Amino acid sequence: MLTFTLFDVGHGFCAYAVGPNGTNTLFDCGYDDEIHFCPSQYFPAIGVRTINRMVVSNFDGDHVSDLHNLRRVVNIETFFRNRSLSHDQLRTLKLQTGPLSTGMQTALDMHANWIYPAPVPTDYAGVELLTFYNNYPTFTDTNNLSAVSFLKYGGTSIVLPGDMETAGWKQLLTNEALRRELAGADVFVASHHGRTTGYCEEVFNYCAPAVVLISDKEIVHDTQENVYTKHARGITWNGDQQQKRYVLTTRSDGHMVLTKRPGQGFHIQVSKS
Repeated sequence: MLTFTLFDVGHGFCAYAVGPNGTNTLFDCGYDDEIHFCPSQYFPAIGVRTINRMVVSNFDGDHVSDLHNLRRVVNIETFFRNRSLSHDQLRTLKLQTGPLSTGMQTALDMHANWIYPAPVPTDYAGVELLTFYNNYPTFTDTNNLSAVSFLKYGGTSIVLPGDMETAGWKQLLTNEALRRELAGADVFVASHHGRTTGYCEEVFNYCAPAVVLISDKEIVHDTQENVYTKHARGITWNGDQQQKRYVLTTRSDGHMVLTKRPGQGFHIQVSKS
């Protein structure tokens, strides 16, 4: 069984997948003081001391805010990110927006020193991870340099696009391999926390997910709106065949836990009723 959890970290991102044999994948490392969820406290509390694969989808503060603390308490074996730009190029981009946080400094250090992929002979029991990204300097902003990930198991595919924006999506859509992966997507995590700046209608010429998930908090931006309902097929909710959900948000639904068993469809439970 695959278990995929999208944590409620407000206007940030953190998701975690565990495969049938216990190997795991972590997507980003955001946290939220108000919600009192912190990855560096959560993982040791459940006995996790090793992260087999970690993806930093976007080098923005809300994606790496707890990374410095996490590295003190867990071992990270393999690190995935956009490798088209150097440490110095990425550092220069980040300094343009202000001083570097401790989490960002840690992310930059990992970007400079990690082998990709690390030569770890790990069996992921059929849980496949694919990443795509635009190249620097075609784009010089970290949103459009986000790593777009596809997590796949047993015929179910989850898309995690970081903070990709419209222009970046359009460039990625020129990649036939990415278009092919989009065609098989069942769960689509909305880019850029559901803001319309991360929305690209052309993506859904290739992608017809069952449900869209959004990691967000109370709407604080005019562009943070839900434009995804029309693109989702809908999933049965609470066992009621007459009731469907098309979009789930951490703001309204809290933590989301998706489970997928071989030969069966996926199921999503939420922490808020």
